[in-house]
Amino acid sequence: MPLCPSPDRTTTRPDAQRPHSPPGHDRRRFPIAGVDLSASISVFLIALPLSLGIALATGAPLQAGLVAAAVGGLVAGRFGGAPLQVSGPAAGLTVVTAELIQRYGWRTTCAITVLAGLAQLGLAALRVARSALAVSPAIVHGMLAGIGVTIALAQLHIVLGGTPQSSTVDNVLGLPAQLADLHPAALSISALTVAVLLLWPRLPGRAGHALRKIPAALASVAAATALAAFAGLAVPRVDLPSWSSHILPGLPQGPVLGIAAGVVTITLVTSVQSLLSAVAVDKLVAARADHGHGVPRSRLDRELAGQGAANMVSGALGGLPVAGVAVRSVANVSAGAMSRNSTMLHGLWIVLAALLLVPLLDLIPLPALAALVMVVGIQMVNITHIRSVTRHREVLVYAVTLSGVVLVGILEGVALGIAVAIAVAMHRLAKTRITREEHEGRHLVRVRGQLTFLAVPRLSRALHQLPPGAHAVVELDGSFMDHAAYETLHDWQAGYLRAGGTVDVTGPSGDRIGEPDSASHGCCRPWTPWRNHHCGEPHAGDGTRRPTGHQLASGIGKFQRNTAPRVRDELARLAREGQRPSQLFLTCADSRLVTSMITASGPGDLFTVRNVGNLVPLPGEESGDDSVAAAIEYAVEVLRVQSITVCGHSGCGAMQALLSSTPGPDAPQSPLRRWLRHGLPSLERMASRRHAWARISERLPADAVEQLCLTNVVQQLEHLRAYEPVARRLAEGTLTLHGMYFHVGEAQSYLLAGPDEQHRYDDVFDLVPPSKAPVEDLDAPDGGPDARDSGPDAPTGGSGTPAEGSGASVEGTSVTGPDMPAGGRITPNMIKDRTRVRAS
Repeated sequence: MPLCPSPDRTTTRPDAQRPHSPPGHDRRRFPIAGVDLSASISVFLIALPLSLGIALATGAPLQAGLVAAAVGGLVAGRFGGAPLQVSGPAAGLTVVTAELIQRYGWRTTCAITVLAGLAQLGLAALRVARSALAVSPAIVHGMLAGIGVTIALAQLHIVLGGTPQSSTVDNVLGLPAQLADLHPAALSISALTVAVLLLWPRLPGRAGHALRKIPAALASVAAATALAAFAGLAVPRVDLPSWSSHILPGLPQGPVLGIAAGVVTITLVTSVQSLLSAVAVDKLVAARADHGHGVPRSRLDRELAGQGAANMVSGALGGLPVAGVAVRSVANVSAGAMSRNSTMLHGLWIVLAALLLVPLLDLIPLPALAALVMVVGIQMVNITHIRSVTRHREVLVYAVTLSGVVLVGILEGVALGIAVAIAVAMHRLAKTRITREEHEGRHLVRVRGQLTFLAVPRLSRALHQLPPGAHAVVELDGSFMDHAAYETLHDWQAGYLRAGGTVDVTGPSGDRIGEPDSASHGCCRPWTPWRNHHCGEPHAGDGTRRPTGHQLASGIGKFQRNTAPRVRDELARLAREGQRPSQLFLTCADSRLVTSMITASGPGDLFTVRNVGNLVPLPGEESGDDSVAAAIEYAVEVLRVQSITVCGHSGCGAMQALLSSTPGPDAPQSPLRRWLRHGLPSLERMASRRHAWARISERLPADAVEQLCLTNVVQQLEHLRAYEPVARRLAEGTLTLHGMYFHVGEAQSYLLAGPDEQHRYDDVFDLVPPSKAPVEDLDAPDGGPDARDSGPDAPTGGSGTPAEGSGASVEGTSVTGPDMPAGGRITPNMIKDRTRVRAS
């Protein structure tokens, strides 16, 4: 059995570079990973047409889009704090940039971009990047949706062969006239672009799978370019002037307040969009990694500084504003990028294309780029975001922000959204619902929402309507109670108690609130982080606990007070309907093993059998135990459980006794020793060279005791198969068997790996991660060891007798296997030797 992790585990090579680490010094001849190279090409093919389309939509020189894409890749990619995020000209900046160009001209807009980058550097120095995420998601999504609507309406005019107007309202009002004056050439180019863009990801078959590796944006623009070229359509095309005539920024010219507002708007939109995109990239990388372990988060302040540097360089070189772009970042992560090298290489490819592919770029028809940007704008109105804000009852904030951005402007729309969000929060804070119910003599007053002085009159009226001398429950479902409400509730409670009534003030889960902290020790509360703590118990002088005789009664009283009210309804249902457990759980009687706690189970879930050593006596033996056999028969035949789990644990005293017992027929036969004879087959299995040693995945057993604890679980599963009801249910496929090992010191559960296609075990116990439910997931139809038939490696014969030649004494407990350590640690060489013998 090779010592290698299973295929679903992530292995880390010593030379592997972590995804969010800066590029280190690599002594290899070519330090760039192949996945980074391929990812950079994929992102480049997406960014090239989008950069030209965004530049076209803003009214800026088309070269400005290429400059921003190159700077975003090289500068933001090198200095930013989110290495896998791709930056460049973003559709979210189209509206504000177009407005600035229209008001102040291109040179001043470049200067505003430089100042915005400088402002971002200042914000990064103040370390306020994390604060930008405090903005309500409804406002952010509404802002982006409003920008998307504005973009789509403007580009629709170019798609139809016309020219967009200066405002969204004018674009809407001008649509009828534009529809009456269609340009067939531009419309056909645009229709083809949209069709390819939407259908490309859905191409079927193997050929479609191969073609889908080409980005849909590139494929759509290429198809439109080919149609325009071969059909000779008269449509406007890209016209990249010589780089020698490229327009660079000049000194800002215009009103100071207007330019300052432009700087603030560019800073706000680029910063928020970049930071939100960085957080989204973190989630993608975590999902791609093994359960998200070891994946570092983006350094948001550094990312903000990187975006600021990129905007300063882009504005100084005559480029558009730069921001992190979600679409390109998702493509980068999906293509397998592992470091910032992919982002920087994509910027390099943009530079080479801008210098060498100008004749090819000049063939692209402008309606194709407009159609591409129009689809991007439509996709910014995200249905998932709308569902999310609807679920959180923030549709009003979303709608007001969207409408404000479309009708007034970005800053004004965001300000309106913030004002509405504050108003909604204040309304929820002040809104309190008070109801009164009566059920079987129990009077319940429910308070929903925050309890402030505004609700005191209604609260007082509801409380004083309760009949005196009754049992009253006041349920508070809120996170805040001001002083006026507290005084009202406290005074009423005192008076009601004096009148002979009883009062419970609880939370929504039924927990009492307002009890003094001294009433019970923090670690004595039921099912909190539990410790073996006994409050108020006298101790002997040596520090040991002195038994008082009242511990059990005290615990029962705490159950009646704290736990019984929570489970009474469920227990009443079980009393009416009878028990229907889905699993038989056979484990050790060790007091450290709390089955309901380690399996997160409750009343009626598990049919539990406990004994010393979690042993299953073979049926028909003279020293057999009818109680265990009766429990198995009742669970399998009457209760019809779906699975049986044998659970061992670390430090098992029974396994230690087996290893240390004195061998020989003359040894005193105490009841414990007679019972432990049922564990002798586990000793034989561990000593036999015909069986692989049971072990925990990715590590060896700590010592011979742990080795025997693991082996015992596997052996008891074999004993279960010897029971006729179990064998019959296994053959029918209606029962599964499972092995489990609980490490007490680590509070960690391990599950025995299922059989392979030949129905053979590797006898490996896999760690159960926190995200899984250890017992609820045990009933997988194709998992569990029950699928294995008897084979050449079976430890017992058909009758369940121990295999001969195992090297273990049946009368005693000595282990004489040639490779069994005398109590030391298990070594890898022992495992390898055992594997070679088993394979032969």
